[in-house]
Parts: sequence; structure tokens; C-alpha cells
Amino acid sequence: MVRVSNNLLGILNIITFLISIPIIGGGIWLSRQANTECERFLDKPVIALGVFIMLLSLAGLVGACCRVTWLLWIYLFVMFLLILLLFCFTIFAFVVTNKGAGEAISGKGYKEYRLGDYSNWLQRRVNRNWRRIRSCIEDSKVCKSLIDEGSGTPVQSFYNQHLSALQSGCCKPSDDCKFEYVSPTNWTRSATSSSTNPDCNNWSNEANILCYNCQSCKAGLIDNIKSDWKKVAILNIIFIVFLIIVYTVGCCAFRNNRADDSWKRYP
Repeated sequence: MVRVSNNLLGILNIITFLISIPIIGGGIWLSRQANTECERFLDKPVIALGVFIMLLSLAGLVGACCRVTWLLWIYLFVMFLLILLLFCFTIFAFVVTNKGAGEAISGKGYKEYRLGDYSNWLQRRVNRNWRRIRSCIEDSKVCKSLIDEGSGTPVQSFYNQHLSALQSGCCKPSDDCKFEYVSPTNWTRSATSSSTNPDCNNWSNEANILCYNCQSCKAGLIDNIKSDWKKVAILNIIFIVFLIIVYTVGCCAFRNNRADDSWKRYP
């Protein structure tokens, strides 16, 4: 007799198998087309993720449809570990992104970002890998639009702009430096300029330097990471619910296989 749970598990794994193909293809394409260190850094994890999903789908498909009990047991064990891992990561993501936010500045459309406001764990990770991260930020040309505007942007128009966290942290000096505005990426020191903030000394009008070595640039990056991780955590919750449903169906299929094995063993 055809078991509904086995068929349903087979259909679900066919879908995930098909999803794994473009993931692997995207990773291979990325490895061949990569021009920057950031892109090359992403290709191997993407391929590994696609291969993992493909192998797991095949194990579930063969185990459910061909009634291979031991393979289905391995599939369920890996699924359980995956659910547990995603659950732990989701909790961790909410914890490390719970601290820190941009500071609104009176009369300015953008916010200021300070590294010390954010999670110590994120700070350590960013500081440890900053050399590579900085090259990625430069390659992304995050400051290009401000550089292209040149001297054509009046000071008040610039202050009214809604800059992204990276643009605010990496493409201009901190507000408390009190530099005089010349253009969006050109500022000069004045008699009131502050030297207490180390970022003030790290600022340069050179287009390839700007504030890429500033603490505010790292803070802007962390604020981006914080926002992205929160979105990923929410998606993870949805994915965990889906995996639990698949796992439940898989348990039913495993029980069916065990029952069939017992029936064959003792006719």
C-alpha cells in the first residue's frame, strides 16, 4: 500500500533538489566571474550549501521512495542537527544585534555611528578582518555617488541627505570633528576642529582613503550587518517551521519503513 507520508516526503525532497541546482550553478558562475576578493570569498560557501542541500534531498528522496530505512535514518538525524543549528544561530543573531543604533544628529538627515555602541563580538570580528572588509567596501564603490557630486552640492543640501550607514561612516568625517564643508568628500580643518576623536586624524580627502580606516566606518558596516542579520533571523524562523514540518513527515515515513521491514521479516 502506498504511504502518503513517503510520497509527500519524496515530493518535498524533489523540490529542494531542484532548488539546489541553481544554488550550485550560481556558486560556479560566481567563482568564474569574480573580480574582487569579496566575490571570491562567497563562491565556495554557496557551492558547499548547494551540494549539501542536493545530497540531503537525495538521501530523503531515496530513503522515502525506495524504502531504504537506514538512509532515511541518516536523513532525519542530519535534519535534526540542521534544525538545532538554525535555532541556535537565530537566537545568537538576535542577541548580538540587539545592541547599538545610529545616533540622530540635529539638523542632519543622516545618522552618526560609533563602534563602541555595538556588540563586542561583532566589533572583534570586524576588527580582525578589517583589511579584507575594507577592500570589499572600496570595490563596492559605496562613496562613488558622493564623489561624483563633487562641489556642486550645497552644504545644506548635503546635510539634508539620507545617507546609508556605510556612506555616513566611511565617506565623510564624523560630525564632532567640526570640519568645514567643501564638497561631500572634501573637508578642511578649522580652528574649532576636534582632535579627541581618533577618526578626525584618520580622515583624508583622497578618494581611495576618505574614512575607510575610521572607527565610524566599521560601525556603519556593523549597523548594516545588524540589519541584515535581523532579516536573516526572521527568515530562519520561517525556514525552521518548514523544516520541522518536513522532519515530522520524515518521521512518519521512517515509521512506515520500519513497519514494512517488520512485515517483510515476519510474514
